[in-house]
Amino acid sequence: MDDKIIEFAHLLRENGLKVSAAENMDTFAALGLVGIRDKQLLKDTLRATFVKRQVDISVYDELFDMFFTGLGEVIKAAAASTMQAMEMTEEEFQAFLEQLEDALQNMDQEMSDLARALLTNNTGQLEKMLQEAAQQSNLQDIQRSFQEGQFANALAQMMGFGNIQQELQNLKDALQQAGLSPEQIEQLSQYIDQRLQDLAHMIRSYVRAELEKKDSELRDQQKMRSLADKSFYYLSEDEIRKMKEAVTKLAQRLKHIIAIRRKRGKRGRLDLQRTLRKNLQYGGVPFHIILDVKKKEKPQVVILCDVSDSVRNVSRFMLQFVYSVQDLYSKVRSFIFVADIGDVTKLFEDNEVHQAIDLALRGNFINIYAHSDFGRAFKTFHRDYLSIINKRTTVLVLGDARNNYNLPHDWVIRDLQQKAKQVIWLNPESRLTWGFGDSEMDRYAPYCDLVEECRNLNQLYRVIDHLVTA
Repeated sequence: MDDKIIEFAHLLRENGLKVSAAENMDTFAALGLVGIRDKQLLKDTLRATFVKRQVDISVYDELFDMFFTGLGEVIKAAAASTMQAMEMTEEEFQAFLEQLEDALQNMDQEMSDLARALLTNNTGQLEKMLQEAAQQSNLQDIQRSFQEGQFANALAQMMGFGNIQQELQNLKDALQQAGLSPEQIEQLSQYIDQRLQDLAHMIRSYVRAELEKKDSELRDQQKMRSLADKSFYYLSEDEIRKMKEAVTKLAQRLKHIIAIRRKRGKRGRLDLQRTLRKNLQYGGVPFHIILDVKKKEKPQVVILCDVSDSVRNVSRFMLQFVYSVQDLYSKVRSFIFVADIGDVTKLFEDNEVHQAIDLALRGNFINIYAHSDFGRAFKTFHRDYLSIINKRTTVLVLGDARNNYNLPHDWVIRDLQQKAKQVIWLNPESRLTWGFGDSEMDRYAPYCDLVEECRNLNQLYRVIDHLVTA
């Protein structure tokens, strides 16, 4: 069992969970106290010792079910299928197996260990044989779904599936000479055929289970891609929960990419002119390389988030994304608005990001159920907070610019652009709707350095990437 726990820990690491040798030791100590007989208790114990982040719980649960449901469960399920096909109760099936074992011992018929284990439903022996054949056929090397048939055939060949087919056919022929009644012969023949089908199913299921272990990261990426392209407007409650995890993973990926870019940037780029001048004494041969090292400061960010009902989901995920990568900025100030505007920066300083977002959107800071009035909110910001904007500040506005025909006060955005490094506006509506009806986007856009449609997670990711690299 120790080897199986270590293998499971390796599988968790392959799928992004941080599991160290210390966690392995804690796990063995915990299992020494609680044991391994109760599957749910085993699952809870391993989760307590292996999982440190809430975002990893769903990944852990999926991998545990795949890993520990395993081969033994597949073999038991095959036996249950046979019992159901033969319309027997559990007691009748057990009695049938005992009679069959006695009959096989009395028959002068040579049988392989696999055939005997299969017919007598020896679960332990079947599991051992399948595992040995899997190791010999290098099943652990499976990586992609198109290899499933290839490895299933290799495993079947290693098990001697072709030989056992002939062996069981010979057994059916021998039954005709064993002096059994036609009913008994028919029942045994049905059972033999069913068990041969069960063996084929076990092989396929075993290969598929191994593939799912290796392919879970790929499936996770495919799910994320599908979710990341879906409009924020049409997310179900379950998808909103999954989106939180997707935002966290994308934020971690962005932090890793930016860290690499900044590490390379510190080395600087070749300054060709200075290098040539430095090496004139060597006839232009560049013995001394001069690099143009430019110190790049982390950006300051001021976020203005529309949290009216129509765009609240978008604001939630943008705030989560920005604060998930906040160490990429020197400073972040956050404001939410509908008609009034409120500073929620301290919420994110004092609370975990999801809790801070929930508190911000609860309605304690501003009336989130008011009718949108961008102009009024912007004018208030200009009056109370303009002094926090300087030439290192990026102002990031998220909103649909639907102003309910109130005064837009677009001069505020003009003043922000003049004081700030840049103004970026993200609009979660389609570009085709901008400027129509009560949309004031055509008034605000001329004073923005970048205006982007931001309707899904992929678009949001690209904007945040631009923000931290600009």
